[in-house]
Amino acid sequence: MKNPRSIGLPMLLAIIAISFSAIFVKWSEAPASILSMYRMMLASFFLLPVVWLKRTEFQHIKKNDWFFLCFSGFFLALHFVLWFSSLKLTTVASSTIILALQPLVSLVGGFLLFKEKTTKSALATMGIAIIGAFMIGHGDFKLSGQAILGDLLSFFSVVAVVGYLLIGQQAVRKVSHWIYSFCVFMFASFFLLAYNIGTSTAMTGYSSREWGIFLLLSIVPTIAHLINNWLLNYVNATTISMSILGEPVGSTLLAVLLLGERLSQWQAAGGFLILIGVFVFLMQQKVKQQA
Repeated sequence: MKNPRSIGLPMLLAIIAISFSAIFVKWSEAPASILSMYRMMLASFFLLPVVWLKRTEFQHIKKNDWFFLCFSGFFLALHFVLWFSSLKLTTVASSTIILALQPLVSLVGGFLLFKEKTTKSALATMGIAIIGAFMIGHGDFKLSGQAILGDLLSFFSVVAVVGYLLIGQQAVRKVSHWIYSFCVFMFASFFLLAYNIGTSTAMTGYSSREWGIFLLLSIVPTIAHLINNWLLNYVNATTISMSILGEPVGSTLLAVLLLGERLSQWQAAGGFLILIGVFVFLMQQKVKQQA
């Protein structure tokens, strides 16, 4: 993989941007599939000017590539529907419990598909960050039927987003991250549209406030996806998944400020552990790349 001057700042921007996603979902009363569909549709629309300038890149996409792009879009659509549905059933902090498994799922997927290996020290720092994420979510975890369903949805959303990242790890090398993102977003839109039609979910009649949330979702958190797709040129999906562990910290702090959710000292300590784990892991990856 190529080696950029620094991936720290782009990753930080991505973490901040994606941390707003859970807040916007909690603000909305629209179904998860509608939130997901309009997010992808509007994001695709906003990318059109850049895509037009880079339209010649479509010539480099072969038939097999289109299959993987379509499959990646399916995984992304599935991730959004499952995770947004999970957020409807639990608090922002609680949703981080299962999402914290993303680096491990990505690590397993990377090993099975691409024979990627990691070090014991990297696993240790990953474990520290995951423990921190569990500490954040533990305060709101309740063994109710609704919470268990939310956890299951969250776990399957993790599997889906890792599938999306692992496919992107290969596909993004053939075209720019702009074209890759546009294609995947469009395919995700088609799958979500088909789902909403199939389930007879109302796609119109939403208030201006809801449309404002759709717009915010299509811009702010989607910036993180664009950055992460660009970063796949330089790092693997496991590193991206590890950096995303910063999202629980950002989302929980925003939930305290914007949703009135409470943050205990235990959860604050968990956030500190996450930051330490993510920072050390990324430093290890930087040293590994420079070696």
